[in-house]
Amino acid sequence: MSRPVVCIVGRPNVGKSTLFNKLAGRRISITEDTPGITRDRIYAEGEWLNNYFTLIDTGGLDPRSDDIFMTNIKKQVEIAIDTADVILFVVDGLEGLTPIDIEIANLLRKTSKPVLLVVNKIDTKKELINFYDFFELGIENINYVSAEASLGIGDLLDEVVKCFPENKEPLTYQDAIKVAFIGRPNSGKSSLVNYILGEERNIVTDIPGTTRDAIDSYFEYKNNKYILVDTAGLRKKKYIDEKVERYSVIRTLTTIDRSDVCVLVIDGTLGITEQDSKIAGYAHDNGKSMIIAVNKWDIVEKDEKSYIEFEKSIRQELGFIQYAPILFISAKTGKRVNKLLDTINLVYENYNKRISTGRLNDIINEAVLMSQPPSDKGKRGKIYYSTQVSVKPPKFVIFVNNKDLIHFSYSRYLENQIRLNCDFIGTPIILEFREKGNEK
Repeated sequence: MSRPVVCIVGRPNVGKSTLFNKLAGRRISITEDTPGITRDRIYAEGEWLNNYFTLIDTGGLDPRSDDIFMTNIKKQVEIAIDTADVILFVVDGLEGLTPIDIEIANLLRKTSKPVLLVVNKIDTKKELINFYDFFELGIENINYVSAEASLGIGDLLDEVVKCFPENKEPLTYQDAIKVAFIGRPNSGKSSLVNYILGEERNIVTDIPGTTRDAIDSYFEYKNNKYILVDTAGLRKKKYIDEKVERYSVIRTLTTIDRSDVCVLVIDGTLGITEQDSKIAGYAHDNGKSMIIAVNKWDIVEKDEKSYIEFEKSIRQELGFIQYAPILFISAKTGKRVNKLLDTINLVYENYNKRISTGRLNDIINEAVLMSQPPSDKGKRGKIYYSTQVSVKPPKFVIFVNNKDLIHFSYSRYLENQIRLNCDFIGTPIILEFREKGNEK
């Protein structure tokens, strides 16, 4: 990433995620009063007075804790600090200085990066009662804000921009391929993203549900830019008791909405589950291109027929996404991960593919010659001409004499003929029938 990077750190529940959302201009990080909600690094693009930067939210840090998640969070914060150009150290202005704040300050003192102290939750002058306590941290640049009430945010951003290195040029990822890794909890999505990135960007444990947020990671491969998004696994509704889990489900669905390619990660040791089918259905219904990645294939007991039998079961259970290619991979060993990346490129190209009107009509006319449209009460359906109207996914409008005469089975027949003549692997295609004279 060659744009300036701003990292937010601090102990749990001081309002880091609320500040992150305010600086990013949209609700990205989950904000709750429960400490430890944000566990991974969350990325977003920020802008202030035409200065573009990448913003990182981190999990609440307690350097003294031996908890498995806290140990991982400390590791994440250290990685984020190494990546950052500017560090925002957030403290709670109402609660005042704590021993954990002092320990975090000692950790930050080891870096040569600019550190801005952000005293949060200051809504009025009355709340400056702990004003002098924070001088003990030895950080000169002190900023008083209320992230919740949007007070002092502009002044803080002015200070942030002053700290940007001059040699950093703005870089946009607007044209990047957005890839969402979706699937049930503990299927190996985070491990797969970590292997691709070559670093432990997302916390990985063997406890289902570790990833609660959808995390953007920027990546380049074969001159293509990507935004890889690891999402929280979807659970059955009866297991979604916390508000946090509900937010995670919403976040996962929102991530699918803004993605180009969805990689459905299936646990090869368990096979297809109801949750896999539901999340794949949501992606399909929203017109997303898809790849099915069967993970943990390295530990699956198999013989020479295992591939065929597993693929057959997937096609039966997920019959509505027959277009999605299936890859058998291992996030742990990296087996076929490069092939997965190449397949993402191929699928994205197909997602954006256009067919000339002439070629499309040749395909449709030949299909009609082989099989006439159905008839009803002596009146037969007639196809006049076709054209492609959009991409992402490819959409075709076919003009007919009476769209009620075009049965679903015939529509599927035409789709299959288009697929036979053009490479649309990995992407859904939409056929819309309009009656001639009604061309809007």
